[in-house]
Amino acid sequence: MDDLQHQLALLRRKIQRIDKKYAGGPPPAAAEAVDTRPARYFIEEFLSGEVVETAYGAHFETERLYERYRRHGSMDVSSLFELPEDLLGALSGGEAPPCSPSRWAFLDTETTGLAGGSGTYAFLIGVGRICADGFRVRQFFMRDYGEEASLLSALAAHLEQFDVLVTYNGKTYDQPLLETRYRMSRARPPFSRLAHLDLLHGARRLWKLRLESCRLVELENQILGVEREGDLPGEMIPYVYFEFLRTKQAFRIVPIFHHNAVDILSTACLAGIVPFAFHDPSAAPVRHGADLIGLARWCLKAKRQEQAVELMRRAVELGLPDDLLFRTLWDTAALEKKLGREEACIAILTDLARSRNPYRGAALEALAKHYERRERNYPMALEMIRAARALGDSEELQKREARLAKRLASPRLL
Repeated sequence: MDDLQHQLALLRRKIQRIDKKYAGGPPPAAAEAVDTRPARYFIEEFLSGEVVETAYGAHFETERLYERYRRHGSMDVSSLFELPEDLLGALSGGEAPPCSPSRWAFLDTETTGLAGGSGTYAFLIGVGRICADGFRVRQFFMRDYGEEASLLSALAAHLEQFDVLVTYNGKTYDQPLLETRYRMSRARPPFSRLAHLDLLHGARRLWKLRLESCRLVELENQILGVEREGDLPGEMIPYVYFEFLRTKQAFRIVPIFHHNAVDILSTACLAGIVPFAFHDPSAAPVRHGADLIGLARWCLKAKRQEQAVELMRRAVELGLPDDLLFRTLWDTAALEKKLGREEACIAILTDLARSRNPYRGAALEALAKHYERRERNYPMALEMIRAARALGDSEELQKREARLAKRLASPRLL
C-alpha cells in the first residue's frame, strides 16, 4: 500500500513539472498543412513551342521535324520528297490536281469524343508537310475551351499554303468535325478550296481481303513495320485531356502530342504506298495475291477490264486462299467471256468443273450451255447438266436436261 502511494506521489510531481514548464507559454505550434494538390505546369515547360496570339485570343503551337535521313518503319522520310506531282490523281478520281508534294497538307485531329457532333471539340490539330529538310508537323493546341477561336483562326491561316488535304478517315470524321467547329465559332471553314484525298478508302480496297483491320495503327504494323511502344490508346485521349483541364498537369498530355505526330507521319508514309498502286496498277509493287484482287476490283469499277484480268491472273500465280481463289477464277472467266476470249473462258470453267468448290455447279452449267449452243455437242452438254444436277438440282436444270435428252432421242433434232 505504501509502495503504491509512493508511486502516485512521484507521478503527481512529474505532472506538476510538465504543467509548470508550459504554464503561460505559447501553445504548441500546429503542424504545417501539407498541400497535396498537384503542382501545375504550363505546356511550354514540357514541349518546345510558343503561345501564339491572334485577333481571337491565344493558343499554344509546337512543331517537330522528322529529318530526311530518318526512317519510319520500312519507309525513308527522304522518299516522300521524291513523290510525283500527279500521284494522287487516280485514287482521288481526278479531284486532286497535279502539284508539288510540298503543297500537300497531312491533317489529323485529337478530340474530346469519338461521336462527333456540336459538343465535340478538336483540342489538338496537327498538320504535316513535306519540306526540304524532312517532314515537319505543326500542332495547334487549345489549353482551354476559350482558346478554340484562336486555334481555328491560326489553322485556317496555316492551310492557305496548301492545295491538297490528305487524311486517314478525314472525310468521314476530321473535316466534318472541324467544319462544325468553325461554324460554331461563326467562322468560314478553310476546306472548300482544298482537294481532299482520304487514304482510308484506297487502303481498304487494297488490303481488306488480306488484313482483318485497316485501322491506321494496324497498317503501321502490317505494312510499314512500325510497332508503337508506350503509345497512348486513342480511346483514352479524351479522358486524359479532361484530366488536364481539371488539374492543369501538363505532363499528362505530352503523350497525346506524340500520338498525333506519329499518326500524321504514318499517313504521309502511306501516301507514298497506297496511291502508287492505283497510279499504275500493272506496275504496282504488290507481293500478295489478295492485294492484287483489291486492285483488280477497283479497275473493274473504273471500267479498265483488260487491266483487271491481268491483275487477276497475277494474283492466281502469286497464290490465294481457296475461297478467294475460286471466286477469282469465276470472275476471270466471266471477264474473259465479256472480252470475247471464249477459249480462255472455257479453260477456266473446265478447271472449276474438275474440283470441289462453291462454283463447280455453276461452271458445269455454263459449260453445258457452251457445248449446246456453240459446239452443238449435245452428249457432252447432257453430261455436264447431269453432273450439275448431282451437285444441286433446280427446275431450270431439269428442263435443260429434258430438252437435251429429247434432242438426242430424235435424230431429226440433231
